Amino acid sequence: MTSQSSKSLRIASEGEQTAKPGAARQEMELKSAIVKRSIELNGHKTSVSLEDEFWLSLRQIAVQKDISLPVLLQSIDRAREGANLSSAIRVYVLNHYRILADDDMSDAERAQCQSNRPVARS
Repeated sequence: MTSQSSKSLRIASEGEQTAKPGAARQEMELKSAIVKRSIELNGHKTSVSLEDEFWLSLRQIAVQKDISLPVLLQSIDRAREGANLSSAIRVYVLNHYRILADDDMSDAERAQCQSNRPVARS
């Protein structure tokens, strides 16, 4: 057995799959870089790690609401319930766009989405 084949077996035994050529590049293109930025909230410096898409979305939301990004971040920070700030921002952005999508849906589309939601288990 060559070292190449033993490496493939070792990888396979660890549960990893061997990828087709070019798959690694495609996977890297799909990944979003997390960017850590320092911000000041209520006089305190902190850092927030978010994907570029979330930073862009936050800026767009701030422009739509005609407020500054720091003011938007302060409102998200005040409203969060126990989650870390990065998570609270992601949830805020997701909910913002969910509301916009829901507003654009017809009643039939909304009913279809609701019927496909998982049933809560007790």
